[in-house]
Amino acid sequence: MKRQQEAFFLFTLKDVKLISQLRSTYGDDIILYDDNEQSVVYKLLTEFQLGDQGYAVVKQDQPVIGEPEVFRVTTGPDGELELETIDDDDEWENVTELYDEMTFSEDSAL
Repeated sequence: MKRQQEAFFLFTLKDVKLISQLRSTYGDDIILYDDNEQSVVYKLLTEFQLGDQGYAVVKQDQPVIGEPEVFRVTTGPDGELELETIDDDDEWENVTELYDEMTFSEDSAL
């Protein structure tokens, strides 16, 4: 089933709500599968919500010098939490910029 693209509303740092639904379910390590169906361990860096949509920032456990990756958190048909690639360029840009602000801004109110 293909998810229909919706217009993405641009959020600001004040719209960010920290959450912990993945961490409380799976802990700090998330196992994802690459294109070759090999398991890859990622560290869960943070989770946050914008509006009614959740997001997770993870970083591959090895190599240590990897860039964090941002995913949309969805609920699958079986009720389990799933990580989904963000295909919409505007949504991805807004979410990654907010993560950067949360992480690197000294003025962060979070």
